[in-house]
Amino acid sequence: MKKDISAEQIRAARGLIDWTREDLAKASGVTVRTLARVESSQTVPREATLAALSSALEAAGVEFIPENGGGRGVRLALGFQPKRP
Repeated sequence: MKKDISAEQIRAARGLIDWTREDLAKASGVTVRTLARVESSQTVPREATLAALSSALEAAGVEFIPENGGGRGVRLALGFQPKRP
């Protein structure tokens, strides 16, 4: 689990696979309200919340790119076709 994923990466990941907050909430089991607070950096999410969000996004075909000198990011996994939950 990537504990250091950012709010920006979560928003970008949703955009990349064309998911709404509702889609991610349904896939992760995190409430829409909590997701909105995480994405707007209004709260420091619990490790379990980040784990649920990243697991759902990774299952949908997102890869989180760690800080590696070029900055954090997201991309689609090779050959993976995203789908709505």
